[in-house]
Amino acid sequence: MKRIVVLASGRGSNFLAVASAIAEGKIAGRCVGLIVDRNGTLAAVRAERQRIPVITINYQEFRSRDEYEAELSAVLRSLNPDLIVLAGYMRILGSSIIREYAGRIINIHPSLLPSFAGLNAHRQAIEYGVRLSGCTVHFVDEGTDTGPIILQRWCDVSEDDDESTLSDRILTLEHEALPKAVSLFCEGRLTIDGRRVFISDEAE
Repeated sequence: MKRIVVLASGRGSNFLAVASAIAEGKIAGRCVGLIVDRNGTLAAVRAERQRIPVITINYQEFRSRDEYEAELSAVLRSLNPDLIVLAGYMRILGSSIIREYAGRIINIHPSLLPSFAGLNAHRQAIEYGVRLSGCTVHFVDEGTDTGPIILQRWCDVSEDDDESTLSDRILTLEHEALPKAVSLFCEGRLTIDGRRVFISDEAE
């Protein structure tokens, strides 16, 4: 069973999707901790209901990003994860953490990367006038939303969509794609070759 640590900053709906899939036996792993970067998140409440340990590392309590990253790194090492899942984690991980866990960090982003990376992806998609949008699960590298792509799911963008309606539709896709990607990782079915991720038919 793979040891999974989730990082989140807000509501934690993607965290809950992963935790629920684990509880239902759809993922060959267990969540050994949820790390949140501020106090009072709904993600933490949801984790406590699932009896998953919550570690709060409040960014505002540190004098610098380096000090925050040092504490985050120490906590991650104590949890000894096989996989780190960024599920609505609104901070960019430092290079040292990314290098230490290379090939073992995945992120969910609400666009069809490489289009509309970074913040406000739904607004970017609507303003650009695309007819399709969606979500991307990718491995994390030292760029912003630039790592090798694992899975994508997509939907139509209607002429009357706004950020809220498009966000709601894509969130449903995220709740499907992220647990699936975590499951594939835990089954040993993902291989990174340069920019490409290959998915094998059988688990290790």
